[in-house]
Amino acid sequence: MIRTGLALAALATAGAASAAPVLTPVWTDHAVIQRDRPVVVEGTAAPGEKLSATLGTATATATAAKDGTFALTFPARAASSDPVALTVNGADGSSTIVSDLLVGDVWLCSGQSNMAFTVAAGLNGYNNIQVSADPLLRMLTVPLDTAARPVKEFSGKVEWQKASRETTGSFSAACYYMLKDLRTATGIPQGAVHSSWGGSQIRAWVTPEAGRALYGTDQMALLEEYGKDPLAAVTTFAPKWEAWWRGAKGNEPWNDPDALQWKPVPAIAPWTDWGDGAPAVVDTVWFRHALELTAEQAKAGGELNIGIIDDLDATWVNGHPVGINHGWSTERKYRIPAEFLKPGHNEIVFAGSNSWGGGGMQSGADRLYFTPTGGATIPLGAWQYSDGLIGEQPPRAPWDANAGIGVMHNRMIAPIGRYAMKGAAWYQGESDVGLPGYEDRLRELFAGWRRQFGADMRMLVVQLANYGPTASEPVASGWAEIRQKELDAVEADPNAALATAIDIGDWRDIHPSNKVELGRRLALAAEGTPLPMPEGAKLEGSTITVSFSGVEGGLSAWSGPYPLAVELCGETQESCRWANAIARQDTFLIPADGKPATRVRYGWADSPVVNTYDARALPVPGFELPITQ
Repeated sequence: MIRTGLALAALATAGAASAAPVLTPVWTDHAVIQRDRPVVVEGTAAPGEKLSATLGTATATATAAKDGTFALTFPARAASSDPVALTVNGADGSSTIVSDLLVGDVWLCSGQSNMAFTVAAGLNGYNNIQVSADPLLRMLTVPLDTAARPVKEFSGKVEWQKASRETTGSFSAACYYMLKDLRTATGIPQGAVHSSWGGSQIRAWVTPEAGRALYGTDQMALLEEYGKDPLAAVTTFAPKWEAWWRGAKGNEPWNDPDALQWKPVPAIAPWTDWGDGAPAVVDTVWFRHALELTAEQAKAGGELNIGIIDDLDATWVNGHPVGINHGWSTERKYRIPAEFLKPGHNEIVFAGSNSWGGGGMQSGADRLYFTPTGGATIPLGAWQYSDGLIGEQPPRAPWDANAGIGVMHNRMIAPIGRYAMKGAAWYQGESDVGLPGYEDRLRELFAGWRRQFGADMRMLVVQLANYGPTASEPVASGWAEIRQKELDAVEADPNAALATAIDIGDWRDIHPSNKVELGRRLALAAEGTPLPMPEGAKLEGSTITVSFSGVEGGLSAWSGPYPLAVELCGETQESCRWANAIARQDTFLIPADGKPATRVRYGWADSPVVNTYDARALPVPGFELPITQ
């Protein structure tokens, strides 16, 4: 971003009369403006300051509100690859200038690690990067961070970048390949804001309004309290965690550590690296350290650092809860008031809960310490552990890093402001498997984005790829249930589309590399091109006919005469059995087998093998349909 009129240092005091106006952080050089929508430029200036601005030859004026915020509105612009500049002038003649702005379509790309998966890591990444230069394809990546309340700034500097060999490799692969195909199809500039976080649950991305609708005012009030006083919020939430453990095991290690049997920690490392006899991967493991303090150190209070804990920790000092958090990249630093400490022996106890991958301590020994206020750091060397022998996961606080209510929205979406967008591509769901109500959270996510970026945003949803155990018999599947909720949410929304990845995954790898084909499907969905979708299943005589929309050139089964992974089911899971279907034009024809059948399923497994496509090599998504008569 180019700023003129005053020194850059003056921007630190945006509310001062002598400072140049500060724009919402997405307004940087090389940005893409959404075509055919009013252009709203937001920022901050001195309260009551009158501002004037130009965008190309268009002009706008505004007056900053009491809190210093302002919004300038320019008329809608047609798509154009001719660069224009934006100049916002303060009352004293200071100005902020943003240059090389194009007008085209702008997309938000969000989700978890499969959306964050980079071009460089993907299929044919190196070669595709070498030919990626396109000055009309532009990208912006939002840095990772969370906040208890919506804020106006990202946690670091962001900038729009033109696609090139130097910039494309580190960008979201699914997002880039979608934009690349849209550039070819439309011939106009394309831009994307990428804001994703690996392992995040969908509730971390919802707005405060959605949070209240989904989780209630009490949870949102607790989140608000955490934003003001984390220790007070932890104190309020801790009884819920403690009740969970007490109900499962009947003891209280935070009050009585000797209720457990302890062993020396073999290494300050994930317990999954401890070797023979280590706790299970999915487990809650207790850790204990004896901290000796002088009277002066105890009186001072201080800060406890137990490093990064994977996934969730709940931490007590002398029986007082001091921290409960979740996040495999979050270092746990907790304020310890003096009243929680005493001269001599102090007990630090924390429970580390893990659901996947390496569990427990992720940092080196040098990151485990207690620092008395105004004093020298005290290393926390020798630890003990006790295996909790419990696979159930504890309650999650509304502020935790990967599933807190709206904490990623607040820091990674809210600062974008009312920056008009064509639509959004959402690739998430892995972390919500087994959690009911996904379709409700997806609906509220859509609603929040449309309130912020435009009521007519098009919503694209990636249906989860095949991953995990294969099945030779019909099975219950949490992944299939999420796929169905994704399909249901799209069908309930008149401006949404599903791009399935059910056939391009890898049952051994949760991060499949073929984002090139996924980008193709997303681009088709973005353009409004109909894709294969199940419409209904009807029993007609002795045949169940499953009809599909969005099929071009008829359906065909690859590598065999029949579509694979088709099931007929009665009311129970045990009643499900394989069915021989015939793909004919835009239908499946399934002979009734004389057994009760109320549902038909396709691809209903974590990692199904599917083989049915239309003439464009577009697959049928996974689904479950009721059978009507």
